[in-house]
Amino acid sequence: MAVTSYYQSTITSVYQSSPPPCSLKSPNTIHFFGTTISRIHSREMSAPPTLSRRPFLPSVSGIWEALTGGKPDRGGALAAIRRGMELFREGDVLGSLVEFDKAIELDPRQKAYLWQRGLSLYYLDRFEEGAEQFRLDVAQNPNDTEESIWCFLCEAQLYGVDEARRRFLQVGRDPRPVMREAYNMFKDGGDPEKLVAAFSSSQESEYFYASLYAGLYYESQSKTDAAKVHLLAANQSPYGQRSGDYMASLAKQGRLSQVELNWGNVLVLKW
Repeated sequence: MAVTSYYQSTITSVYQSSPPPCSLKSPNTIHFFGTTISRIHSREMSAPPTLSRRPFLPSVSGIWEALTGGKPDRGGALAAIRRGMELFREGDVLGSLVEFDKAIELDPRQKAYLWQRGLSLYYLDRFEEGAEQFRLDVAQNPNDTEESIWCFLCEAQLYGVDEARRRFLQVGRDPRPVMREAYNMFKDGGDPEKLVAAFSSSQESEYFYASLYAGLYYESQSKTDAAKVHLLAANQSPYGQRSGDYMASLAKQGRLSQVELNWGNVLVLKW
């Protein structure tokens, strides 16, 4: 028991000092336990630790194998994450979840960082699992504004807005003005129309995110018509159409679309 506790504390300390494999804070790359792949998400990433992780990796790998009885297949997990992201972008939300779960089976260390899985769970109405996923991610990255918001969105569906706000995850200051304002709106309550107006003449990405989170805020309040207006605006904005941002794919999914909107295989909304 004592040896196991030592190994667990050693793994925790080393992994927490490492940059997450699929952080929301990377501009165009996913960091996957030392491997970098192209991604389509325009976010800032925290500075990596100054102490090199290389001296620790062999011993950690050995400890992990001893505790789990097998070697993590990070290459296979990486491929599964890629497939999952592509399926989500194509509108196959359930298929994306299957791939994300497969990635966890191949390398269980990924679970605490798979924010993409949390999004899939939300759009499958599996809110309790989605909230758990986002809380795990915030535990690894306590400065993650969007994970905190998505946890709120899941828990608002489970417990109602007031209770979800009481459970709201406090995180550090986001460097993006639009996300600071969105975070405060979800945490304290606010006016989504003011959020959109404040960034209507800003960069295309800021207008997109303002519209997206305005729509999601209204969705958490069960204000379907208002949510639809802003999600449509996010989807049809220049950034939503051309950026390739994973969150633009999310705007095309829209949980509302499962009931009221028919997206089909095109980018134009139909009522």
